[in-house]
This record gives sequence, structure tokens and C-alpha cells, in this order.
Amino acid sequence: MALQATVHRIVIDLSDVDRGVYEKLDLRVARHPSESARWLALRTLAYALSYEEGIAFSKGGLSSTDEAPISVRDATGRLLAHLDIGAPSAERLHRAAKSCERVVVFTELDPERLRKEARARGSVHRADEIEIVVVPAALVDAIERHLERHLELGLSRNDGVVYLTIGKETVEGTLETVKLEPPV
Repeated sequence: MALQATVHRIVIDLSDVDRGVYEKLDLRVARHPSESARWLALRTLAYALSYEEGIAFSKGGLSSTDEAPISVRDATGRLLAHLDIGAPSAERLHRAAKSCERVVVFTELDPERLRKEARARGSVHRADEIEIVVVPAALVDAIERHLERHLELGLSRNDGVVYLTIGKETVEGTLETVKLEPPV
């Protein structure tokens, strides 16, 4: 018998001053049996920090290798953004950049690791436009530490600094955003 996904209800009071986004997100996030709590935490942060009309988690979850973990589509269903997590392959980023306007990778890793793989591949389509957002480990740690079937948190961003509040704990960190291929 196949293992079932665990559904987490995550309520986020989002106040993104930098982007002018103020929402109360009531998410149902399916956690695949092979997905770590850390990966789920990073995926949830990426969703909230990118929240806009048309955003959605993939239907296939981790088992879908062709689909972004998070995507943004317009009202007609056209793919506008491919939001990836962790360390996607250069080939995956190449295909994503050919299929939509915007590709963003949310990671805790040193961006040089992704850049090195892209250089080894030879060419990634529009590599100079692909964004890498380095999320401070402290933010992911806090969600991972408190992750239960039901979680409520506050997430705000102001002048590039992200503040995460869960219960009585508040953690802050600054996102670093770089390009897959830095300007010459």
C-alpha cells in the first residue's frame, strides 16, 4: 500500500511592504512521504514571499519532475512564473526559462553551486534573468521547528528584511537575490 501525503494547514498573516501585498493566506500544503519538513518549510516560505494572483502549488508535488513546485498562471492558464526550490538541475532551469517569463529558485545553498552546474551544462536559456533567492536558514529552521498539522505564523518583509513570528518566537533574516549568470 502506498503511503499517503500528510496535509498541513498553514495560516500566514502576510505583510509584504516591499511588494505592497497584505493577505491572510489559509493554505493546505500536502507533504509527500519522502518530503522533509525542511523542504516543506522552504516551499511554504517561497509561496508566501512570491504570493500573487494565480499562484499555486504543483498538483503532482515531488513526484512531478516536469512541473514547478510552485507556479503562477494568468487567467487563461498561461504559465507566467516557474518557482523552484533547493537545487534544481541546470537542464530543468533551461527548460523552465524557455516555457515562461520568469524563473526563480528559492534555496538555502550558496548560489555559486547552482552557477557552477549551469556553467558545466554550457548554456542555460536566459540565465542572466533567472533569479536565485537565498533564504536564511534561521527562517526555515523556525518553521521546521514548529511544523505541525496546523500552524499559524506572521510573515512580513520590509526593506528586504523578513520577519517571521510563530507564537512568541520572532526570527528575522535578509533575503539575498542574485542572478544565475551574474552580469559581466
